[in-house]
Amino acid sequence: MSATPSRRTAATSSARAGRAAALGAALAHLLRRLGWAAIVIAGVTAVAFAIAYLLPGDPARMLVGPQASAADVDRVRAIYALDRPVPVQFARFVRRLVHVGPDPGGSPPRADPEHRSCAAGPLGLHLDLGYSFHYRKPVVDLLEAKAPRTLELALAALSVQLLLGLALGLVAAARRGTAWDDAAFGVSLLGASAPTIVIGPALQYVLAYKLRLLPYDGYGVTAADHLRSLVLPALTLGVFGSALYARIVREELGTLLRQDFIRTARAKGASRLRAFVVHALRNALLPLATLAALDLGALAGGAIVTERIFRWPGIGSMAVEALENRDGPLLVGTVLFAAAAIVLATVVLDLAALAIDPRLRSRSR
Repeated sequence: MSATPSRRTAATSSARAGRAAALGAALAHLLRRLGWAAIVIAGVTAVAFAIAYLLPGDPARMLVGPQASAADVDRVRAIYALDRPVPVQFARFVRRLVHVGPDPGGSPPRADPEHRSCAAGPLGLHLDLGYSFHYRKPVVDLLEAKAPRTLELALAALSVQLLLGLALGLVAAARRGTAWDDAAFGVSLLGASAPTIVIGPALQYVLAYKLRLLPYDGYGVTAADHLRSLVLPALTLGVFGSALYARIVREELGTLLRQDFIRTARAKGASRLRAFVVHALRNALLPLATLAALDLGALAGGAIVTERIFRWPGIGSMAVEALENRDGPLLVGTVLFAAAAIVLATVVLDLAALAIDPRLRSRSR
């Protein structure tokens, strides 16, 4: 009996050591993922910067207008370092991307000409993505205005994708090898085959022109207008993206339903519905969550075609405008935002998977 407390103490110490080792492995894994994320974002930004600043056109002339004198153009070119080689401009952009600046003290930092395109953050940190040549506004202000609208569309489209994909996949898996399976597969194949540039106008024709249920495009003025204007672009992206979800659910459930643990559950008295939903579907959600997180990151970066079709004022449509207007800083800012959204979604997904599945924690050590 005297050895019992010692064994309990040893077991407690062992459990604590196991938790500490798991936490250390998770932190090391997070640091590795963040390092790769920084490398990916830096590479994407460098490519976007090179493309943006090698496009034809004079950004300084765009800033001051066609009637400005040559001296004014030269002065603006010197202020924004546009008279220097592209590598020097890129080094300046990276140096000023996140830097320490003066505390605004209640006034915007852009009152200082050196910080006119900055957004002030905590601890005196400034974020500077440059000044839009076309809009004549700081890029951070434009992204701040457009990002919530793109995120709104991304969440709505992802909800449609999940609902349609789950419904089709469940029908196909539950009625595998029947006409229901063929019908669900056909619908998902049709959605995957038709691009958004076809689905969007088709939905506009049916729901907006013929039935007059929804507005053609735009964002509206009131909250009700916003919701009604959101339906068509969300459906367009949702129909296109749901096909892959349906295929994944069908194949995952088809594989899981043949596993031993499903047969064991049925042998212990579980109904076919319980074995299907509780045991099989729950295990099929991890790959579905993986795909959903990646899709959310991509959609948050801007659905360019859909936003242009429906004149949705988001990041995607603004990126196209930046390209059309040869607006280098705005183009780089939108690309950087999209890359950061995708990378952030990937990192969060990886950490969530580590928390959900203990087998992944053991592999990351």
